[in-house]
Amino acid sequence: MVKHAFQFLLVAFLAATALSAADDSFVGKWKLNPSKSTLTDVMKVAAAGANKYAFDFGSGVAETVVADGTDQPGHFGTRLSVTIVGPDTWKVVRKKDGRTLLTGNWKLSEDGMTLTDQYRENDPDGSTFSLDYVYTRTAGSSGFPGTWESTSEKVNSVYEIEIHPWEGDGLSFVTPARRETQNMKFDGKDYPDQGPNAIAGSASSGRRVSESTLEIRNKIKDKVRSTRQITLSPDLKTLTMTVHPVGQSKPNILVFDRE
Repeated sequence: MVKHAFQFLLVAFLAATALSAADDSFVGKWKLNPSKSTLTDVMKVAAAGANKYAFDFGSGVAETVVADGTDQPGHFGTRLSVTIVGPDTWKVVRKKDGRTLLTGNWKLSEDGMTLTDQYRENDPDGSTFSLDYVYTRTAGSSGFPGTWESTSEKVNSVYEIEIHPWEGDGLSFVTPARRETQNMKFDGKDYPDQGPNAIAGSASSGRRVSESTLEIRNKIKDKVRSTRQITLSPDLKTLTMTVHPVGQSKPNILVFDRE
């Protein structure tokens, strides 16, 4: 999976402007505070034939695969496999260029109304990002097919980002574990994401609403995937990012503490 919306939410990064980027209050090292953050995720699974299913992990465009454990074409040049371990257990794996990007171990409750997902993402630096979701069924009646909305999540790993000055009035946003960088100026133009796992055609544009508030649009191949507001607290110690994925009614709220 491109993990539901989450991968897109965090790799899109933050953005800011100032008279001098070196003096910008957004510059620094930031650590996600899971206890103050709320990650809402919606995914859809639909039967599409004999042992075949269509998965929408938040992109709005389904990926259809046969659930036989083999690697099959997925979005953004990846390979997706689904293994039916048992009537109440599925394993979902996404790979790219032979490397496992992430694994989801799904477990269905006895009444079929709750789904748990033990999500593990393998970062390029060799570390593992661990996130456990609990979903509630909002559509469908039995089995894994249906619409699922997360009701709780547990982040079991450290997630950090760094913001550096870039070319005078721009900023560079770095996620060290994923070896991803986004360099941006705030002139309304699209700037491409960079790094070994950057999705082809992914880019972001930003503008400053006020000294402490930013608005960012994230795109893939000119299609807006999410919009977000980023606010810096008065004491400059907390960064709050409110993300609105396209097609999702509830926002994600990510809170970062300055390190």
